[in-house]
Amino acid sequence: MAVTRAQQPVVTTAVPFPVRSRLAHPALLLTGILLVALNMRACLAAVSPMVGEIQRSFGLSATASGLITTVPVLFQGVGAPLTPRLTRRFGTERVVLGAVLVLGAGVLLRVLPSVAALYAGCVVIGVAIAVLNVSMPGLVKREFPDRAAAMTGVYSTTMLVGATMAAGLSVPLEHALGGGWQASLGAWSLLALVAAVAWLPQVLRARAARDGAGATASGVTASGASAAPAAPVRPIRGIWRSPLAWQISLFMGISSLLVYTLVAWMPTILADHGMDRGEAGLVFAFSNLVQVAGAFLVPLLAGRMTNQRALAVSMALLNAVGIAVLLIAPVPGAWVAAVILGVAQGGSLGLGLAFIVLRTDSAAGAAQLGGMSQAVGYLVAAAGPVGAGALRQATGGWTTPLALMLVLVSVVAVAGWGAGRDRTL
Repeated sequence: MAVTRAQQPVVTTAVPFPVRSRLAHPALLLTGILLVALNMRACLAAVSPMVGEIQRSFGLSATASGLITTVPVLFQGVGAPLTPRLTRRFGTERVVLGAVLVLGAGVLLRVLPSVAALYAGCVVIGVAIAVLNVSMPGLVKREFPDRAAAMTGVYSTTMLVGATMAAGLSVPLEHALGGGWQASLGAWSLLALVAAVAWLPQVLRARAARDGAGATASGVTASGASAAPAAPVRPIRGIWRSPLAWQISLFMGISSLLVYTLVAWMPTILADHGMDRGEAGLVFAFSNLVQVAGAFLVPLLAGRMTNQRALAVSMALLNAVGIAVLLIAPVPGAWVAAVILGVAQGGSLGLGLAFIVLRTDSAAGAAQLGGMSQAVGYLVAAAGPVGAGALRQATGGWTTPLALMLVLVSVVAVAGWGAGRDRTL
């Protein structure tokens, strides 16, 4: 049940859970978080410019080629609910390290000369990103409790920077390395390895902290001082029956559906209306660049507000305006739509992640809410590109898909109005 901050009940049962560990030097911790975040979208964005070559290499149909980008999104939804259980059993630090290593392995599996390996790699990548998607908000809330919303903006921005960098470098890497699409996509496993090395000190310090906690289990430190009591943690009971949790999940899910649909089809929409394909690609790349600003600024604003209702509805309205421009004047208004949609999509991503830390009162609660919201969110989002393509094929144009997206924006606005209330789960 959602309660205001002033109405939260006092919890007397203490459950051991670290509240603010400062596992390693703050600069080292921040570096690790940013390098992990760089990986969370890069390997997805890197494949988009290569889809045509992959299709020709394996002789895939258009539908089968579309699954290369859809399967990782789908398995982000499937893998998300498993993560809170993993973090409780193994600790967030080890789970993050394992997920980054698995992500790198998935990137390499995806470039093996086999269609089965291609799709298996997509599955592995999706599950690994799901684990990171759910782990990171809880980690940020635990390590930066007074600046959780701002730090959410920093790492969500870094995710988009990684995606923009990967999309822009895929083709140049192919030419530089001379190994075709396999070499270009496989090179991103090195970024995962760098992130794993940077994250390793957090795992080592967490192990040392657990060993130290065991040595002081009697409540007295080695110097004779009383050890601080474990911080109380209130688990979120019945989260799947919570209206607030569902509002956050729908806000994230439908916002993500809009993003992934336009990621898949925006250049095609513009080209089908007569724009040169090269210019259409530039418009799309520029929109992705603008997303970085939205993802950084909106969570900062959210953290300064008592409630975020107006901010959530504003993101929905910007999405509506951008989609309407594509519907009414796709070519003349393309660059305007790119700016508006960039702010709306980046801001919605950052705000959705900020809701996870703002609407919970513990790192464990953030992990629970993250697991639910991202499970629902990515399962919903996976339907967007496929559904829009099917509607376009059935109707012969983009009017019906874009009109349906406008209807979905109204659902985002309603869900955001509820999710933006000053309540916690």
